[in-house]
Amino acid sequence: FLTFIDYLFKFLIIGSAGSGKSCLLHHFIESKFKDDSSHTIGVEFGSRIVNVGGKSVKLQIWDTAGQERFRSVTRSYYRGAAGALLVYDTTSRDSFNALTNWLNDARTLASPNIVILLVGNKKDLEEARDVTFLEASSFAQENELIFLETSAKTGENVEEAFLKCSKTILAKIETGELDPERIGSGIQYGGAALRNLQTRQRSINKPDCTCRV
Repeated sequence: FLTFIDYLFKFLIIGSAGSGKSCLLHHFIESKFKDDSSHTIGVEFGSRIVNVGGKSVKLQIWDTAGQERFRSVTRSYYRGAAGALLVYDTTSRDSFNALTNWLNDARTLASPNIVILLVGNKKDLEEARDVTFLEASSFAQENELIFLETSAKTGENVEEAFLKCSKTILAKIETGELDPERIGSGIQYGGAALRNLQTRQRSINKPDCTCRV
């Protein structure tokens, strides 16, 4: 499968139980709302190929359980993640207050250059809102995070959240800030990117054959 893609990115979805992480993943993969969602036990997995800035990127997404009793299991999945959606529930002050702990885990256990996007989910439940857009936006700025509010129910901004995070990772690869060849970067070259790399390498190493007659 790597033959036809440019890159493979390892993604995490982290945050408190009940914030809608599994529903976000399900909507992104299946384009529909998951009605019968129960709490994730351990870790769930999904993958999808997306077009990011003209590149074909396969996202391998690990949806981690938010309950404390699974934290020791889920922490092992943080290693080598290139991107993460840090999710809280806009109707739950507790899920917002827990963000600092989740953020510390991600930055300590995953790649030091992990790209994290803060997601305020359940945007559709406006009448039950407990966390304002402004305070979440301030938290994102203070912690150098990208920020979006989403609704896994209506699908609003779900695709955008994954794509925005992927675009940031791609931009960091192109500037050299992230190196796919570094172990634990959470990024792999696909066959298409490797071919381009080899072509560029050959053109750099090609001797100048210009002869004067």
